[in-house]
Amino acid sequence: MENTGTSRAGLRQWWGLALLALPTMLLGLDVTVLYLVLPSLVTDLDPSGTQTLWIMDAYGFLIAGFLITMGTLGDRIGRRRLLLIGAAAFGVASVIAAYSTSAELLIAARGLLGVAGATLMPSTLALIGTLFTVARERALAIGVWATMFALGMAAGPVVGGALLAHWWWGSAFLVAVPVVLVLLIAGPLVLPEYRAPTSHRIDLLSVALSLASILPLVYAVKHAATGDLDAWTGLALVVGGVAGVVFVRRQLALPSPLLDVRLFADRALSAALAVLLVGLMGVGGVMFLVTQYLQLVEGYSPMVAGIWMGPPALAMLVAAIAAPVLARRLPPGTVMAGTLAISLVGYGLLALVGPGSPVVVVAGFALVYLGLGAIAALGTDLVVGAAPPERAGSAAALSETVQELGIAVGVALLGSLTTVVYRAAMPGETTAAESLSAAVAERAPAPVLERASAAFTTGLNVSAVTAGGVIAVATVFCTLALRRVRPLDAEPDVARSG
Repeated sequence: MENTGTSRAGLRQWWGLALLALPTMLLGLDVTVLYLVLPSLVTDLDPSGTQTLWIMDAYGFLIAGFLITMGTLGDRIGRRRLLLIGAAAFGVASVIAAYSTSAELLIAARGLLGVAGATLMPSTLALIGTLFTVARERALAIGVWATMFALGMAAGPVVGGALLAHWWWGSAFLVAVPVVLVLLIAGPLVLPEYRAPTSHRIDLLSVALSLASILPLVYAVKHAATGDLDAWTGLALVVGGVAGVVFVRRQLALPSPLLDVRLFADRALSAALAVLLVGLMGVGGVMFLVTQYLQLVEGYSPMVAGIWMGPPALAMLVAAIAAPVLARRLPPGTVMAGTLAISLVGYGLLALVGPGSPVVVVAGFALVYLGLGAIAALGTDLVVGAAPPERAGSAAALSETVQELGIAVGVALLGSLTTVVYRAAMPGETTAAESLSAAVAERAPAPVLERASAAFTTGLNVSAVTAGGVIAVATVFCTLALRRVRPLDAEPDVARSG
């Protein structure tokens, strides 16, 4: 199927978007589906503490590490081809994970799922740019794409709980199989192919340097989130920083780089990436704390907590669809800044909430998620739209890498801040002084649990104030840095042939 010129999308293009929404939601689902099935998995496979961490983290590590490589690879060999190859690999890895008989095999399967997932994310986003050549339609499609990932994350605990009620823990991984089959059958029929007009071989040294810069950074951030600020964490930061500098210098010297760092010269692209990074830091950290609040303070199961996260997901859906519509008449920067300003009300509610207030917590987070919907839709569109067609996959990977890092850094910073506040409020305790989860797991006496819940909620309040302050700065920055970007109806549409 071809979609050339700047004509409006037809039925086949929208069917293509519907198909791309399936793997996008699946990737979000795979991030959180283990939250509920982990206890059953641990009972069956009996992994060590370190192995349990790797079962949870291997997927996210390798997605973040391979995004840039896979985004560029899709531009070189064909975005649809890479999507279908990655989908097949994702399906095989899911079956291996489902029937794993040891922790080591499950860790390897989760790692393969991460590599396969890294092929899916930039391919789906870049293919949207190929399907939709009219700016306002592309922005709307990207809004739907971003919402599907968030809906998948919200649905993970619910789906995991429903499956565990009838089957074993491995069934959570088999959800991917029918999605993959639909994609492999329908993909060649409704999705266009796009390959850069001039194709060069992938520079393997650049791939190694990108992994050497991103993986240690993600490792350090995740360890910081658990309060594990040891020498290894510092060493990982140093290694990642040095490798990053060498990576950038090599990209500037190559005629066909793995990542065209000259894209950062585009002010709109750089500003949009900065807003995405800061916005996702706030959302990622607060989402982590809100899910902890619902489960540990209110005592909800992961499945029930996942249901409570439905209204925020709906708020994000509304914003992700409405923002591109508003941006047809108003500058995208104005729309993004406006929704970020609205999200400050949500941070304010979270700053004032106490124990026993799940409705207020969810309402506050819904407003926070509202801001995410707008910046995810319009910010991502600015990044992808600013890149030339042959670099769309690379730009898509860059956007997703920034968002992955934003979430990881937000969890680390706000999680650590909440822990500091919590421990300061729990002097004289033993196990309960470590964390609220430890107090709940050890079944501390009711008075201790009450004080621990209050201490955690105070930490949530302080973190919300901190995140809100940063988002306020981001709101002003968004207004100023993106003020020259014209409304979508005033932007020239870019032809992207597939």
